[in-house]
Amino acid sequence: MPAKPLALTQGDPAGIGPELTLRAWLERRERAVPAFACIGDPDHLARIAEQLGWTVPLHICDWRSAGAAFADALPVIPLASGAGTVVPGKPDPATAASTIGSIDRAVAAAYAGEAAGIVTNPIAKSVLYKAGFKHPGHTEYLAHLAARGGVAPRPVMMLWCEELAVVPVTIHEPLRRVPELLTTALIVETGRIVAAELRSRFGIARPRLAISGLNPHAGEDGTMGHEDAAIVAPAIAQLRTEGIDAHGPYPADTMFHARARAGYDAALAMYHDQALIPIKTIAFDDGVNVTLGLPFIRTSPDHGTAFDIAGQGIARPDSLCAALKLAARMAERTVTDTAS
Repeated sequence: MPAKPLALTQGDPAGIGPELTLRAWLERRERAVPAFACIGDPDHLARIAEQLGWTVPLHICDWRSAGAAFADALPVIPLASGAGTVVPGKPDPATAASTIGSIDRAVAAAYAGEAAGIVTNPIAKSVLYKAGFKHPGHTEYLAHLAARGGVAPRPVMMLWCEELAVVPVTIHEPLRRVPELLTTALIVETGRIVAAELRSRFGIARPRLAISGLNPHAGEDGTMGHEDAAIVAPAIAQLRTEGIDAHGPYPADTMFHARARAGYDAALAMYHDQALIPIKTIAFDDGVNVTLGLPFIRTSPDHGTAFDIAGQGIARPDSLCAALKLAARMAERTVTDTAS
């Protein structure tokens, strides 16, 4: 485990984040959860625990004592809710400042070397938008906070489980727009970031990338579209010229069975569903969202705020626990690489 605790953000306080935080601590031993400190409102966490009948002692602290306290109490870096009593399942734009403030403080802790990495509880973008939030989403805001000299890094989303790591080259885009957005340069840039992060954060000396085609059968020699030959294949050739072990384009429908997965460390898919369907089939409950390309480690559960079940105590902590464990693993690998 990393010597320093992980920074866990509160997420939307009306969602399932608070109860997942509590359950992750309650199940810390049986799930081998690494030490973390939640940046949130201790009063809100205490209310949720009381409502659910869970005994969770809270240790209000700073980063210096958070790691040592974790074995016996949930460390909380205090953050005022800013909105009085938050009701589970009832999102309120008045909580936006605290949600954003938790992210800000987590990034500051990572930059200061106080936290080993960041794990983010789910937020609701629609709630933040109503409060004037100007960024497209969580990841873009983290990139904004990581900007130096006016230049923000380009974040890359990777979905991860023990059996599969997959990266969508285009993400939340209508399917009809994907061909016009997909470029050789975009695939090359994505591949470079993925390969670099697999080396530096995952300890894979020579990452193997499998790259899907866009069209069925990877274009079937041009009979099902020209993009695979004109856009994807040149990107693979460029990556290989740069010393990156990239292969493809492969038909996406044959890339994700067990024997195929054994041949690569990460798969690059051309659009959202092409990437997310296989990993959610394999690891629906415990998949992890990893943001590559940032100067700090960031993971998150691969699910949303689930307002419809918030406060009922039935939300599963599998994905949050997996996100915490992966962040700790990445921190260990990064420290080892830096020291070597």
